[in-house]
Amino acid sequence: MKKRRKIIYWTSTLAITALMLMSVSMYLFNHEEIRAAFTNLGYPTYLIYPLAVAKILGLIAILTDKSKMLKEWAYAGFFFDFILAFFAHIMVADGQYPGALVATILLIISYVYDKRAFSEDTK
Repeated sequence: MKKRRKIIYWTSTLAITALMLMSVSMYLFNHEEIRAAFTNLGYPTYLIYPLAVAKILGLIAILTDKSKMLKEWAYAGFFFDFILAFFAHIMVADGQYPGALVATILLIISYVYDKRAFSEDTK
């Protein structure tokens, strides 16, 4: 049972990692397309680079597990990012919301199974 929990945790966490790395690479290497998307969603474009850095730092916090507090903040930051992206896409009706929905579901699975799979290690 414990092995299954760890497999679910790592599968969902690595999927989130892949999504975030794709997002960051788009922010950095396809800036004009992302700028247009942010403008369409009503977000200021000056958030693109800081958001890319925050996503990288969040991934580091989750994957390294050096600080429980930073890991919790990273999960919270990703959750708010995904929820805001989901509702922004819904509000402008551009049909791009499924990515944010999938990311939110994977993040919740990763968070729940992080608690389940590794809480028994400390007992």
